[in-house]
Amino acid sequence: MSASGAVETGLPAVAATPSPTPARAPVPGRLFRPISAEDEEQQPTEIESLCMNCYRNRNNRQLLFLRALWLEQHGDPVGRQDPGPGNTLHFDCQGPGVFLSAQDMNREVVKTDSATTRIPELDFEIPAFSQKGALTTVEGLISRAISGLEQDQPTRRTNKEAIAERIDEFIVKLKELKHGASPFTLIIDDPSGNSFVENPHAPQKDDALVITHYNRTPQQEEMLGLQAETPEEKPEEEDLRNEVLQFNTNCPECNAPAQTNMKLVQIPHFKEVIIMATNCEYCGHRTNEVKSGGAVEPLGTRINLHITDPSDMTRDLLKSETCSVEIPELEFELGMAVLGGKFTTLEGLLKDVRELVTKNPFTLGDSSSPGQMNKLQEFSQRVDQIIEGKMKAHFIMNDPAGNSYLQNVYAPEDDPEMKVEYYERTFEQNEELGLNDMRTEGYETSLVPQR
Repeated sequence: MSASGAVETGLPAVAATPSPTPARAPVPGRLFRPISAEDEEQQPTEIESLCMNCYRNRNNRQLLFLRALWLEQHGDPVGRQDPGPGNTLHFDCQGPGVFLSAQDMNREVVKTDSATTRIPELDFEIPAFSQKGALTTVEGLISRAISGLEQDQPTRRTNKEAIAERIDEFIVKLKELKHGASPFTLIIDDPSGNSFVENPHAPQKDDALVITHYNRTPQQEEMLGLQAETPEEKPEEEDLRNEVLQFNTNCPECNAPAQTNMKLVQIPHFKEVIIMATNCEYCGHRTNEVKSGGAVEPLGTRINLHITDPSDMTRDLLKSETCSVEIPELEFELGMAVLGGKFTTLEGLLKDVRELVTKNPFTLGDSSSPGQMNKLQEFSQRVDQIIEGKMKAHFIMNDPAGNSYLQNVYAPEDDPEMKVEYYERTFEQNEELGLNDMRTEGYETSLVPQR
């Protein structure tokens, strides 16, 4: 259980006691007078400030108790947060099985904002930065926790009665601890190292008080606003394989604003390709386009598949924009750049071919001849027969750039129904791909202006 709304108590008034030696005045330019371990006066400093309750100037009395007491007992200065290791403290007051005496309950405690207070026996914790720093006692810490839990109980009893009853039971346990009814362990964990628990036996060792030093974690450094020194790391290269990039474009059909998704995909036993898909919310038009993720291959590729079974229709297929398609049994040939680049199945590409031929506006309408319509219907029926497995045919993909792919269902073994050939491109094919005028070596010299 956590007490995060405890009522804050002010610093106790410290009365100035007469001293045989006159009090030293503050040094000009300093708000506080110098602190020394030999200074026995411990005079509070009065500062005029605005009261946030009555909005009038009042005297604010501050006492540098922690710094003076630490100098007296340890001889080294505190009051700052050191980003180096070994300055954080972990106080463990009283171990299990030991009853706290009245003297233990009156131990003075300095708890900063960044300190976390825990009582393991009750599974109770006051998180860091949930209360303001305070100079109090062990009993005062428990009293502040009780006040914080009680302040919202009337509202809880109205809205959340079950939770209010559980908190009432917990408050009873805290009050029993405050009166010494059972032993408990008080832990103050302060990453800043500026909290303190009094040792009433100083300068002798207190067996009931354990102080543990530890190195702050990066999370604690960040919580305290300290910038930890971390070695410079090389920026990691962005991996786009698991990212879907989006950019705004226009629909190719209705020209309405649309969004295109782009993803880099690794095709098994092939290469990386870029798939771009556009879906128009206005007219419902959908399109996808495939771009090769690599360069033009040194050799062209010709893939010849003998379609003998309906299961061949499920083969994955990548047709680049430089690939032509041929079906000899239908006396059909699809040229380069027609249908663009596609990543689909063999069935999907055959359906796109059928739709492209049968719904061509130049072959339909009133001006079309009956003989031409019959040929188109016959072509459509024969494509359907190939898709349904009723007709055997050869499906040939010829890509001079070598960036097309047809799935081998027997991979990594050879496919008995598929033949892949690699060939040298002709001059005309290189010219069509724009490779004849492309310079990949020594092109820097051509950029130098001639004089």
